[in-house]
Amino acid sequence: MGKLVVLLVVVLGAMAIFPLIAAAQERPRDPLIHGLASFLIPGLGQYLNGEPDKALVHFLVAVAIPTAGYYLAVITVNPFLAYAVPLVQLGWHVYSALDAYNVAQAYNEAHGFSFLNLDLKLGG
Repeated sequence: MGKLVVLLVVVLGAMAIFPLIAAAQERPRDPLIHGLASFLIPGLGQYLNGEPDKALVHFLVAVAIPTAGYYLAVITVNPFLAYAVPLVQLGWHVYSALDAYNVAQAYNEAHGFSFLNLDLKLGG
């Protein structure tokens, strides 16, 4: 019984230390994967880049755009909103994807990793 407790303590201790060791190792980030992930689900690329607060904001804005658009369409009965809301949503997805791409690329450049450099910048 005593050996089992010691083994359990060693295994649990190793499991607690392993994520710290894995997090300490710097790995390159693929900007294209992070950008594509954030285009499909805004905020996912930011989360993969290690920015959970920004990821939450991007996701909540992506949810708020169609919600606000629906309420505006119900209140104003404006047919223009049927076209404007999807365009705003698409714009937000593109912005989120470009942000995730640029952050991953900047991380790679700061840590000396080289990747395919497409120079996709926000706002020129």
